[in-house]
Amino acid sequence: MTNAHLDSNRRHDFVLLFDVADGNPNGDPDAGNLPRLDPETMQGLVTDVAVKRKVRDFVDLAKGDGRFKVYVQHGQFLNDRRKRVFDQRGKDAKPNVAQGWMCAEFYDVRMFGAVMSMKEHNAGQVRGPMQLTFARSIDPIVPMDSSIVGPAQNQRDVNRAEGEDQATNYGTMGRKSIVPYGLYRAYGFFNPHFAAQTGADEEDLSLFWWALQMMWDVDRSSSRGMMACRGLYVFSHESKLGNAPAASLLDRISVRRKEGVEAPRSYADYDVLVDGDGLPHGVALTRVVE
Repeated sequence: MTNAHLDSNRRHDFVLLFDVADGNPNGDPDAGNLPRLDPETMQGLVTDVAVKRKVRDFVDLAKGDGRFKVYVQHGQFLNDRRKRVFDQRGKDAKPNVAQGWMCAEFYDVRMFGAVMSMKEHNAGQVRGPMQLTFARSIDPIVPMDSSIVGPAQNQRDVNRAEGEDQATNYGTMGRKSIVPYGLYRAYGFFNPHFAAQTGADEEDLSLFWWALQMMWDVDRSSSRGMMACRGLYVFSHESKLGNAPAASLLDRISVRRKEGVEAPRSYADYDVLVDGDGLPHGVALTRVVE
């Protein structure tokens, strides 16, 4: 492991592997919260927004103050958060000045960017240096949709005879959708040119790699099942423009089912092959998690 992946003056391309067992990694609200699917291949999908939400939540718990505050939070109005910054630093700033304030104040604006072009407290638009793709499962998945019954009822059954035992009724009915097992692969990219504009630095990058490893453990819920980071491979370039195309580097990380495995049910059912030999000049590979 090298420290090249911590250098904010380099371009970084990376592969993230994570899995889920008996859980829903990212429900689709347009499909009754079923796990997201590619309808042609039946591969599972997890949006980049879902992954960044986990990063934000971890950063907020791990740091959450000073220059590591999180702008996009659950249950809060973005305009109120901008107003707080404007009130502290001046109400009549031009958008380009306000952008600097927002980047200095909020980790996720500095790393992921944000649209803040509003009538009041206008801070324009920031393009973040860290960008992620959708995650896609290695193999097709078959979501399971199960009925569940809670022990309590919402209200008494007025049609039952007076004095008849209400406890003989079924409780509240519901449904739960899970993926029995899925290993997902996502890609990410860090652009040092945008990092120079937002002020993202080595400390921000270090926190991001840490979040990708640990955020699954602070996002536990009964619907998530068992989720974990299984691999994080970072290709770092000496040149800010890059020393090789990202696609040629990311293809060096390949994942395949082990021979004889028909229905994968654990990470042990896969082999991850890392081709670290003969890397292009100026490119370093850091195996953060494997």
